[in-house]
Parts: sequence; C-alpha cells; structure tokens
Amino acid sequence: MQKILACIDTRGNTDAVIDWAAWAAVRLACPLEFLHVLERHPEVAAVTDFSGAIGVDAQESLLKALSDQDEQQSVAMRRAGRELLAHARSRAAAAGAQPLDARLRHGDFIDTAIELQSEADLFVLGEHYHSAAQAGLRAEHHLERVIRGVSSSVLVATAEAFEAPQRVVVAFDGSAGARKALARLAQHPLVTGLPVLVAMVSPDTTLARQQLKEAQATLQAAGVVVETELVPGEPQQVLPELVKRQAPALLVMGAFGHSRLRQLLLGSTTSSLLRLSDVPVLVLR
Repeated sequence: MQKILACIDTRGNTDAVIDWAAWAAVRLACPLEFLHVLERHPEVAAVTDFSGAIGVDAQESLLKALSDQDEQQSVAMRRAGRELLAHARSRAAAAGAQPLDARLRHGDFIDTAIELQSEADLFVLGEHYHSAAQAGLRAEHHLERVIRGVSSSVLVATAEAFEAPQRVVVAFDGSAGARKALARLAQHPLVTGLPVLVAMVSPDTTLARQQLKEAQATLQAAGVVVETELVPGEPQQVLPELVKRQAPALLVMGAFGHSRLRQLLLGSTTSSLLRLSDVPVLVLR
C-alpha cells in the first residue's frame, strides 16, 4: 500500500479520525500523512458592499481595513492548521504509527482530495451525521462527494471516540459490486484476523441464501472466520441496529452500487448508512 491520507479539521471527532488513521497505518504497516485544507467559505466572508454609499477616500480606507482583517484571519488559520497537524502527528506517533507526514493546503477540500487520490490507497475522514444542522448537512455533502470522487477506499469515523474493532460486519446485497468488495475484503490486511459477519437484508428466498452461501465460501477460502445473517427490511433501517449490536465493529461495504438515476432520485444505501451508522464505515474499492 502506498500511503494512508487522513483528512482532519477542527470538528468534534478529529481525535477519532487521528486514532483510526493510526490504527490503520499500524495494521497496514504503511506511511500515514495528515492533510488539513484551509478553505474560505462564502458564508463567513465579508459580503457587504458600501461602495455606492461612501466617498472614494472612505472606500479606500474600508478596503484596506478589510484586506488587513483578511490577512490577519489567514495568518491565524495557518497557525491553527500547523498546530492541528502537529497534534495529529504527535498523537499518531504515540499510537505507534510510522512514518508520519503532514500537509497544509489552501483551496477547496474536494478538489484537493481528488488531486491527491493517486498518492493514497486509503482516505480516512470523519463526520458525525446525527445532526440536521446546516453545518452537518454541508459536511455530509463534502463526505459523499469525496467518496464519489476518489478511486481509493475510504474509512469514515462516524463517532466521537475511537474503539478498536473486534469484528467486521459486511453489508452484502448479492450485487456484482458487493461481490467485488467481498473479494477485496478477503485479502485486505486491514481486517486480517478479525471475525466477519456477512449481513444480507432481503426476503428469505432460495436465491438470497445461495448468495450468502457463496459469500461465506469466498471468505472461508481466504481463511476468514465468517458467519452470515439474513434479515428482512430496508437496509438503511435494519443494518445500523444490527451493526450496533456487534460493536465494537467496523461496517464494510462497496461504494454506491445503485444506478446514477436511483442515486439522484432516492439516494443510495451507502449514503444512508453513512448518515445513520454509529460505528465506523469502510467503503471498499
């Protein structure tokens, strides 16, 4: 594996993101780099235009004052960013992750993640989606855009504290994408040694049981200790509760297996689970 890229900010579960990234780096024995992107959000920028209400001299003074204020804010953001990255490196080093690096960038977070995707096989991000606040919705939009935009696997810390998983739960629907994710999981060193529960939300049919049997055989052939469970209902309603009962666990699934039209109209199971899950989610590619 090339590198793990952990994207951190100042939200409440930043330490959990750091801890998950360090855990993954130790298990994968690969380099870990922390990324912090300084974004300028329109909602916090000065937008008032007094140009038609004041004289030329006053206008120049106002523009200078706004420029000075902007520069001061930029200096403060850079200082805070460097401190955040130093904290991340120190915390990850204490957890045994090596080698470590850090990167401070200006610009759009989504564009930066997509630009750097060729450098990393795994992104680690963090959000908690149990709030309907505007900031939460914006963060959710950011996360889904990263998952859709990068070709790497993504590990999402959905809780405020890290707890090393003792079990892996695979969300399986029998689709080609799910089978591909399962085959990838069978060889993935991140979950080596952890027992796996393959959970399928479906009516109890001969086809569903056959697909579960094939999934179990795929993992057993790779030496994985595996169980299966077939439950009725809707995935976004049933899986979060099922996974919660397995905690501490890691939920693993393929990336957005539905059609573009279905995603546009209804959203996807992956998106719903990211919003609802109380345990971390690994989106495999």
